[in-house]
Amino acid sequence: MSTHAKRERLLLADLLEAAGPDAPTLCEGWNTRDLAAHVVVRERRADAAGGILIKALESRLERVQAEFAAKPYEELIQLIRTGPPRFSPLSLKQVDEAANAVEFYVHAEDVRRAQPDWTPRELDQVFADALWSRLEKSARVLGRKAPVGLVLRRPDGQTAVAHRGAPVVTVTGEPGELTMFAFGRQDVARVEIEGDKEAVDKLGAAKQLGL
Repeated sequence: MSTHAKRERLLLADLLEAAGPDAPTLCEGWNTRDLAAHVVVRERRADAAGGILIKALESRLERVQAEFAAKPYEELIQLIRTGPPRFSPLSLKQVDEAANAVEFYVHAEDVRRAQPDWTPRELDQVFADALWSRLEKSARVLGRKAPVGLVLRRPDGQTAVAHRGAPVVTVTGEPGELTMFAFGRQDVARVEIEGDKEAVDKLGAAKQLGL
């Protein structure tokens, strides 16, 4: 049975292929070739991927990622489609789902929403619920840089506290849109923001909320 991660992986590969290697993305400073190289390095070069989180390894990550970006674009797309090597923990279905379902969703939207004519993508209820479940568990981490109190809310009223504080800003939207918002894609997230004007302005001025 296909997992959310596998489905989003294939969609991301299709979008990258269709866009070509030089298309823009929502990732600052990266075109589609750079994004594809990032995805491949993250899965296949654990010795360098640590630089995503560990500052001391950043230079190694940048060097290895540049090496992969120099490869034929078609090769990068195929590596994304085929996934990590068998010996990688990411080859296990449960690990892949936990590590990649949200990652690939966000990056697929990074490609889609960088285009001027993009339209909202309707997610099936099961995947929407899965994204919400992940948001509930990671909201405090994702919202740790928020300059004000921050609550994420689904249209049905379910809430997740992303940052405790006052005044409070409430961001309402579907799980996919809230995911984009929480991962620093506030400019393209289709959400409603409520709260004191000064607090809302502070939140809007924050460069990055997510990881």
